[in-house]
Amino acid sequence: MPSQDPHALEGARDNILEVAIGREVRAFRNKLGITVSDLAAATGLSLGMLSKIENGVTSPSLTTLQSLSRALGVPVTAFFRRYEERRDAVFVKAGEGLAIERRGTRAKHQYHLLGHTGGHSGRVVVEPYMITLTEESDVFPLFQHSGLEFLYMLEGEVMYRHADKLYIMQPGDSLFFDADAPHGPEEMRKLPIRFLSIISYPRDDA
Repeated sequence: MPSQDPHALEGARDNILEVAIGREVRAFRNKLGITVSDLAAATGLSLGMLSKIENGVTSPSLTTLQSLSRALGVPVTAFFRRYEERRDAVFVKAGEGLAIERRGTRAKHQYHLLGHTGGHSGRVVVEPYMITLTEESDVFPLFQHSGLEFLYMLEGEVMYRHADKLYIMQPGDSLFFDADAPHGPEEMRKLPIRFLSIISYPRDDA
């Protein structure tokens, strides 16, 4: 049997617009707290047609979109909002992450930024880092900043502090925490140490 991509949208690539429209119709309907039957009665469309539209399996005509926009109280262009939004991706080849000067850099902690997302209109900023600690690195005073942080250990062994607790982290271990509490490497137990650090925080705090 042919393999199936679990992340693929149902149907072919050319129905992505229909899927985007269907999601918007369902979202606006749910926001109003009305059922599919209520919307069918307001637009004169059949339940079957509305179901196909919301599931992105049919391409609604302009007349149908106009009926939906009147019933839902939104402009026709609102149905295309998500389809027209720019979706960015950042690809970084191995060893090519941007070296970043952060507070820990002074202690010879190597920070490589692997990407940055959030855009100018996003509510949340996400910054993934690859952090490397070597024999030249010093244990540094604790960090404290807004947002959440996720660590994933790749190499070595470190005792990591978060608030008043200590965690011995080895390859495969992870730690997810509120970054507003003091945190950072407490003891470098097996060098070199490499781990991923993914920091997220509200744009207002950027």
